[in-house]
Amino acid sequence: MRIREMEERDNHTMEQIIKRSLESFNLDIPGTAYFDPQLSNLAQFYKEQSNAKYWVAVNERDEVVGGVGIAPFGQMTGICELQKLYITPEAQGIGLSKELMKVALDFAKEHYTYCYLETVKILQAANLLYSKLGFKQLDRALDGSDHNVMDVWYMKELS
Repeated sequence: MRIREMEERDNHTMEQIIKRSLESFNLDIPGTAYFDPQLSNLAQFYKEQSNAKYWVAVNERDEVVGGVGIAPFGQMTGICELQKLYITPEAQGIGLSKELMKVALDFAKEHYTYCYLETVKILQAANLLYSKLGFKQLDRALDGSDHNVMDVWYMKELS
C-alpha cells in the first residue's frame, strides 16, 4: 500500500468508497457525509482550502482503497477536522486507517493546535482507533458541525 495526495482522477472512486461504506451501516441519510455537496469533487474541494489536504491509499495495482482528509473546522482558529476516513472492506484490518491517520495528523500538527472529529457509536473499530491515537471523547459536537446524525465527538491536542 502507498499513501499519496488525492488527484482529480480519484474523485469518483473515493466517492463510491464513502457511499458504499455509509450504505453498509445504513448511514446513507441526510446529516452524514453521504450528502455532502463536495463529495463528487473531493480533490478540488481540499485544494481550494488553505491548510487542507486529502490523501488516498492505493494498492499495488494503483487502485484507490481508502482515504482521509484534514481541513479547517468552521471559523475556529487553531482547530482542524479529521474528515472522511473510509477504507474498502478488502483493505480493512491491516492497519491502513492508522497509517492514513498518521499522515493526516502529521500534516495537522504543522498548521493546527487541535484536531476534532465526529463519528457514530456503531463504528466501533473506528472509535477504538481514535481512542488509541489519543483522541479524547467530548460530551457534544463543537458549534458549527454540519453532520447532525453524528453521536460521538473527539478532540486531540496536537503537539
